[in-house]
Amino acid sequence: MDDARSLPARARLADLPLAAASIGGFWLFYFATIVIRTAIVDQEYSTLGYSALDCLIGVFLTFLVWIVLARAARESVRIQVIAAAIACIPAAAIFSTFNLAFAVHQPLVARTVITEHQGDRTIVKSVEGDEVSADGVRRRIAPIPEEVKRQRVIRLIADGLVTWVFFFAAWASFYIAMSSANRLRTAERRLSRAERQAQAAQLRALRYQVNPHFLFNTLNSLSSLVMARREEEAERMIVNLSTFFRSSLALDPSSDVTLNEELQFQRLYLDIEKVRFPNRLKVRIDVPRELGPARLPPLLLQPLVENAIKHGVAKTAEPVVLTVAAREEDSWLILTVENDRGPPAAAAADETGTGVGLANVCERLAARFGRGADCESAPLPNGGYRVTLSMPLELE
Repeated sequence: MDDARSLPARARLADLPLAAASIGGFWLFYFATIVIRTAIVDQEYSTLGYSALDCLIGVFLTFLVWIVLARAARESVRIQVIAAAIACIPAAAIFSTFNLAFAVHQPLVARTVITEHQGDRTIVKSVEGDEVSADGVRRRIAPIPEEVKRQRVIRLIADGLVTWVFFFAAWASFYIAMSSANRLRTAERRLSRAERQAQAAQLRALRYQVNPHFLFNTLNSLSSLVMARREEEAERMIVNLSTFFRSSLALDPSSDVTLNEELQFQRLYLDIEKVRFPNRLKVRIDVPRELGPARLPPLLLQPLVENAIKHGVAKTAEPVVLTVAAREEDSWLILTVENDRGPPAAAAADETGTGVGLANVCERLAARFGRGADCESAPLPNGGYRVTLSMPLELE
């Protein structure tokens, strides 16, 4: 329960650097405009201290607005906008009041007298209420009634409120936009990471299906050799089998291998099957050297080679040529596995087995490359069967 209560606080504090940077940037820009105006217009640099204090108050009020927005961040962006509209009004009113108070009490020498021209007379009025005409006669001006002063103060504060509401609202809009963009990017990164993890888990699950499928077929072959009392061949198959498993189990199921590495695994497996079918199994590998570094999921070809032997070599007494070929077409890697003998319904025969075979290969291609991959299978005109895999060419 304590962790659940602390999560919103950590989520709010996550935006604190953004809030601090944007608040500081806005008010530094405002202070810079005051300095520039002072340097150009009146050059009364003594007033900059009051302006700096004014900005510090603005920073504090903007920080209070951020606290309101941070609390509203747990809701929707619409709630944040409404909260900003409400919070900016009192902040602007308070800042306008302080701004007016500093303007009244700061010691501006230039504002101690006011000069007016009335016809041929020049009248100088002091802030204390005295009026001095050009002829040197000093007259006392009647003081302004308190009610009038209050009305003027309220009007000045109201005028300032309108201006500063837009300033605070501009900062709030900037903060909401940047904060929403940050949350969106964070959500996208989490989604991308989750998709990668799901893809890796799917690849592992599909990859681990291959080992039992392969082991089942190989043990059947080994059993046939033992029953036929072909002890030397059975022993050689066991040695080849252990070598194959030692090499394949060291692979990371979610990582790719090169086409050269994949072909090396298939050669190990074919050495096992050649013990079983020494006269019927002929292997031809047609892969250009430049495609050797191409990347693909590990043991992708394994179920296809197994099916070619199971439904081609094992079901005919004639020699069968098993061909593994690769070529490049328009930056695509095209892999084919085919056998030139066997029943034309080899695909249907695969469905009566363990259900891994071709379906596993197609699912692994889809998990690895998405829609950028294709898996096709068809019988050959003169007998036999061919499986064609297409995927983007990615070189190591």
